[in-house]
Amino acid sequence: MKLMKKMMVATAITVAAPLALSAPAMADEFPLVAGDYTTMTGIYLEDAGWTAYASYLAGEWKKNQDFAKSKGWISDYKIYYNVDPRDGEPSMYLTRTFPSWPSGAEMEKRSKEWEEFDKRTNAQLDAESGNRAKFRKVTGSMTLQEATVR
Repeated sequence: MKLMKKMMVATAITVAAPLALSAPAMADEFPLVAGDYTTMTGIYLEDAGWTAYASYLAGEWKKNQDFAKSKGWISDYKIYYNVDPRDGEPSMYLTRTFPSWPSGAEMEKRSKEWEEFDKRTNAQLDAESGNRAKFRKVTGSMTLQEATVR
């Protein structure tokens, strides 16, 4: 019985000590700082679609990301292969990193700048997206926010 009581006290001290020591620091500042946002879009590719989609990414997609980066709308973009996809998982992920969400007015401004840059109508863009649907499927997306330790 004495051994059990000693073990319980030792466990309580082991758990409580780090919490007691860190409490003053946590009361002053939260230990994590919120940073940039990254959107991650999952893409599933049909077996015969890799070359066609890679060509699209290396051409039109890269051109668009470089334009957005030159305007400061995004700070980075990347392509990731899913090396070991489980059944039903995306073949690759496309990411875009940006510092903050634009306001409605900023979105309108960007839209006009984009139209001047791209020179294609919405109908043309829709048709091109439909053509890519023959070999790729967007499986979903999520937005993550980076957190760094103070």
